[in-house]
Order: sequence, then C-alpha cells, then structure tokens
Amino acid sequence: MSLQQFMNEAISPWMKQEGPDSDIVLSSRIRLARNFSQHPFPIIASEETLNKVLEFFQEEFQKKSFRDYKDFELVQMKDLQPIEKRVLVEKHLISPHLAEKADKSASLISQNEQVSIMINEEDHIRIQLYFPSFQLDQALEQASQLDDWLEEKVDYAFDEKRGYLTACPTNVGTGMRASVMMHLPALSMTNQINRMTPAINQLGLVVRGIYGEGSEALGNIYQISNQITLGKSEEDIVEDLHSVVKQLIEQERKAREALMTRSSIQLEDRIFRSYGVLTNSRIIESKEAAKCLSDLRLGIDLGFIDHIPRTILNELMVLTQPGFLQQYANSTLSPDERDVRRASLIRERLQLENEE
Repeated sequence: MSLQQFMNEAISPWMKQEGPDSDIVLSSRIRLARNFSQHPFPIIASEETLNKVLEFFQEEFQKKSFRDYKDFELVQMKDLQPIEKRVLVEKHLISPHLAEKADKSASLISQNEQVSIMINEEDHIRIQLYFPSFQLDQALEQASQLDDWLEEKVDYAFDEKRGYLTACPTNVGTGMRASVMMHLPALSMTNQINRMTPAINQLGLVVRGIYGEGSEALGNIYQISNQITLGKSEEDIVEDLHSVVKQLIEQERKAREALMTRSSIQLEDRIFRSYGVLTNSRIIESKEAAKCLSDLRLGIDLGFIDHIPRTILNELMVLTQPGFLQQYANSTLSPDERDVRRASLIRERLQLENEE
C-alpha cells in the first residue's frame, strides 16, 4: 500500500463492513500511549533521540505484518504536503497534533488502514486500532495483542505502581483511550443529548465532536470516550464505556420511535428535503452538507430511502472535507470553490446510486 493509495480512497476498507448496532454506532477505537524507557519523552527529547526512535520503527516494522494487519507503511510527516496531511487527519489515520509536526514524526499504517501507529507525537508511540460498529471488546483484544507484538522489541516506560508512563499525566496508568463514534440524530433533534452530556461526564466519560477534542459534532456524530486512565484496568474502562453506549443506543432508538409516532410526516418531509438539497445543490457549505447527510442516513435507517447504502454517511462525511476536496481537485481551493466542488461531488456520488 503506497501513500497515494491511502489518499485515493475516502472510506477505509474496514469501514465498509457492518456489525452490531451499526445503525447507530459507526466505529469503535482503542488508542494506547506508550514510550521508550531509555529515551526522554518527545516534548523534551533532542532531534537525535527522536531520529533514533523513528529509525528504529523504520528498520523493525516497515513492510512487516501482524495477523490481519499487513504490510505496515511508514509515512513520514516531512514527506507530506499540507493537503496530504489534512487528508490523513480527515481519515483519522493521524491526529491534528501529529500533522502539525514537520520533522522526525511519522505514522505506521496497515494496508487495511485499521491500524495506525503514530510515532513521536505527544508520546513516542500512539497505537490506534479501529473496528466497524460497536465492537469495543474485539478492538481491545486486538489492540492488546498488537501492543504485545511491539513490546517484543520495545522496552516500555512502565512503573509497577503507576502503570504506563506518558507525556501527559492524564494518560498515566493504562495509557488507554477507548472511544466510539455514534450517529445520534433523534437525541440531537429533541435536545436530549445536551441534557445527557453532564451526566455522562460525571461517570468519567467525555462527549466530543467527530475529530475529538475541541471539534464540533458535525452531522450529529459524537465521539464518546473515557477520561480516566489511572486506577482502573483496561477491561473495567471498556465495560464502563460499553454500559453508557448501550444506554445511548437504547435512548436513540426510543427517540426515533417517538419521532415516527408523533411527527412521522414532518420527519419524512425533513429527510426528503435534505435528500433534495443534496441531489440538486450547486453550492453547499460543509455544515449544511453534514446536516443533510445526517438526515439522509436517518432516512435510510428508518426505511424511507432504500436504494442507498448506509455507508454513504461515512463516505461522504470524509469525501466532502476540505482536504479531500483539494486532493481530488489536485489544487488549493478557496472556501467558495470548495462549496461548489462539494455540491458537485455529492450530486455525482448520489447519481451513481440512482443508476445502479
């Protein structure tokens, strides 16, 4: 898998699969923060040290495979153009923080894009493993095995009392962030999600937007993750998150049923108006596109629209982001030019579904 192949496909291969509760949960992710015991953390490390870490991964893991995660490709930040970095952020293969780094940083990405290992970000190693839909337990099991595979060659910074040592104190302990990406249109329409968020925070979890900390919940997509990494096992953290996500799934389904019972024609009208906007607009901003795509996905889940696959939301939410629009245009675009290209791309993509 070359860098160009990572750039060409908006939707990663694993995102095309469906699984448990895939009408509401788009993906599950485990992220593990790890550091070398013999080197200072990246924030204070010399360039020579950062280079040693980078060269170690290049020599030991480039083109290697671990079970289903084949042919890891090392993508160095210094070799990427700004638009290419943005595309990798939009696909969640690197963090915005890693994209800001110009030198001595990289990401090791598996062929199926299910695993990305960020090198010299805030920590020496940040392992990310994704599963489609609601499969947190499977993601944890696979991430733990991948972690063990890396540890065969890396001596981790670990304290018997505190656990894994990390650059930020909030990650000390397990060094783990477990998260799920959820599509919650009915809870958003009825404003219930705003009332639930404080209660979720009190349980040691946090509700964020589609690109994590500081991002908006575009298209009614929310990321739910743990905040506490110390004093709990990885299994307990996942169990707590699992319990809250199950309740959110149940509440979202109840809210959808209530909307169908009380306001069915209004809901159907909203969905088909959004479908009309998506299939006919000549100019569309990203927020309006996200709102209409959320309505379209809800219409598919409720059976109002049956000729478009569910994965259209995942695909077009990535494809219509600024990085991808410019990557496909092969040039830098102004915001107005992006709005025109976004509308054109959505029309063409939905037209393909109508022709099949």
